[in-house]
Amino acid sequence: MTKDDISKRIIVFVYGVCSYFLFVATYLYAIGFVGNFLVPKSIDSTPEAPLSRALLLNAVLLGIFALQHSIMARPGFKRILIKLIPKAAERSTYVLFSNLALILLFWQWQPMGGTVWNVENETLRIVLYSLFAFGWVTVLVTSFLINHFDLFGLRQVWLYLRGETYTQLKFGTPGPYKHIRHPLYVGWLFAFWATPTMTAAHLFFAVATTAYILIAIRYEERDLISEHGNAYEQYRESVPMFIPFTRKTKNRTEAKTVDTVA
Repeated sequence: MTKDDISKRIIVFVYGVCSYFLFVATYLYAIGFVGNFLVPKSIDSTPEAPLSRALLLNAVLLGIFALQHSIMARPGFKRILIKLIPKAAERSTYVLFSNLALILLFWQWQPMGGTVWNVENETLRIVLYSLFAFGWVTVLVTSFLINHFDLFGLRQVWLYLRGETYTQLKFGTPGPYKHIRHPLYVGWLFAFWATPTMTAAHLFFAVATTAYILIAIRYEERDLISEHGNAYEQYRESVPMFIPFTRKTKNRTEAKTVDTVA
């Protein structure tokens, strides 16, 4: 192994680690942003722009994130990208640009004021905040069940640093994947919708992100069928998308759960 090759491997590894820690910081900021605490600007900060302008800008920001998140996750884009960068850095690059899209959204987001609902009962407020926390914890825990470090690119750059061949993750049945196909997305839905005070801006954010999730799942599952074939088709037939125990467990013993997300 030449010095240039060693240097390249180290650079790719450092790149992957930096992308990962940017994700950690962005994830923590996102909790405060959506929950309206501990950040300088949140989803419901004081409105600064007319409603029409705020609505348009927020739609553009969400659109940028949705396009980046979807386009860079497609196999065709990945094939083009790895012609320009080392294959081991592809996932870290996806993570990096996802974080940058979110940082742009946090920076330029325009609060819109207006209250859709406000729960004053203290017990119900605690319940809703608990569901909010449950959503964020579910996202994090689920990511570890399906291999957190592969999902965010660290496994790829670590193997590349060691000169080892990357192997695709196999099917498994980790935790909630036995009962629903997309527990990670369920976590996001709880995180975005569970709030004692729903404002116009928060509602717009929740509706837009929910619509994106429902659309993205169609493309994601198409890619998973292409990658895993009949195994994923059987899984999709036997396991419901979001709500457990709502579908007959046809061929469940033959189906295996997917352990990757786009």
